[in-house]
Amino acid sequence: MSEIIVSPSILSADFANLQNEVEELEKCGADWIHVDVMDGHFVPNLTIGAPVVKAIKPHCSIPLDVHLMIDNPQNYIEDFVKAGADIITFHYEAAKDLTEDIISHIKSHDILVGLSIKPKTEPQEILKYLLMVDMVLVMTVEPGFGGQTFMEDCAKKIPIIKQNAPENLIIQVDGGINDKTAKVCKNLGANSFVAGSYIFKSPDMEEAINSLKD
Repeated sequence: MSEIIVSPSILSADFANLQNEVEELEKCGADWIHVDVMDGHFVPNLTIGAPVVKAIKPHCSIPLDVHLMIDNPQNYIEDFVKAGADIITFHYEAAKDLTEDIISHIKSHDILVGLSIKPKTEPQEILKYLLMVDMVLVMTVEPGFGGQTFMEDCAKKIPIIKQNAPENLIIQVDGGINDKTAKVCKNLGANSFVAGSYIFKSPDMEEAINSLKD
């Protein structure tokens, strides 16, 4: 795996051709496959669930990076673990009082656990969890839809997290990521990028993926 982890979001993929899309991403140098799970309640969009994770699992040898943008994430951990998730990230805002319990639940399955924050959440709210998780996901758009514009103010959370984090913490950024915004976030301390539109709309997916690693 490269120093920078690129996790293309299949939210922008051709769902009628998902097996080929996932296989192509791996050939093009993707490190992980990002799966955006939305429930129409926590965010104003409805996407996919555990059956899709289970369907694509046999077709990729790289980790499935599952991002739960859902209410009551604690009720769905088992489903996604059984489906083949290698990383499960849930939102702090969806389960504030249960954050520590959910982290422990995910880690008990020997997979990576991520904690995500939306644009209006201050990073100070999650600093006490940094030693418990493998990754923090900073949203640089309001979660719910792909193709939004990068919110640079949100990127200012990255150095605060970096300064308070263990050295091996993965700091992932999702929202409006392209070669230019990735560079901004990288300079602030991020080391993992989620990109959907930028990769899938590129005439050369391999080149797009590599541009996020440079």
